Amino acid sequence: MTETDLSYEELPRKVRRRLAMKSLVRSLLISVAIVAGYFLLPMRNLTGASGVGLVIGLAIVALLLTWQLRETIRSPHPVIRAIGALVTSVPLFLVVFATTYYLMEAAQPENFSEPMSRLDSAYFTVTVFATVGFGDIVAKSEIARTVVIVQMIGDLVLVGLVAKALFGAVQTNISHRKE
Repeated sequence: MTETDLSYEELPRKVRRRLAMKSLVRSLLISVAIVAGYFLLPMRNLTGASGVGLVIGLAIVALLLTWQLRETIRSPHPVIRAIGALVTSVPLFLVVFATTYYLMEAAQPENFSEPMSRLDSAYFTVTVFATVGFGDIVAKSEIARTVVIVQMIGDLVLVGLVAKALFGAVQTNISHRKE
């Protein structure tokens, strides 16, 4: 009998811990790749695509979260799966908005109070996400303010509903195992 013939619960604790760590490391590496892609991939020729990119990006985040919820319910280690889901989904969500702000500023510099590099756009995204809002970078145009409002609502949904749904999926998984 090999490890693959055993159910997850029958695996030795050491093996289960190793599998969980592999899952978390994989999620962390995906997050690093998402952030690295934001800073390294070319965006010069995309300046008119910020609105379409935002809609597509948010749709991808929603699909990813839906898939991750389903997988968390089915997973033999739901807590690790839920943590991995957040570790990959939050950076993707933030990168979608940072990219949108960067492209908006490149297309029309009057959208924001100052020119923004990729780092500035990421900084602005995180200050909105964290509800800190230092005020050093401000959305000036109506379209920029609209996108910031969409991000704020998305932040609340991501932090509140998605976290609740993921941890509800963990509870559902655990309660089904006890039956």
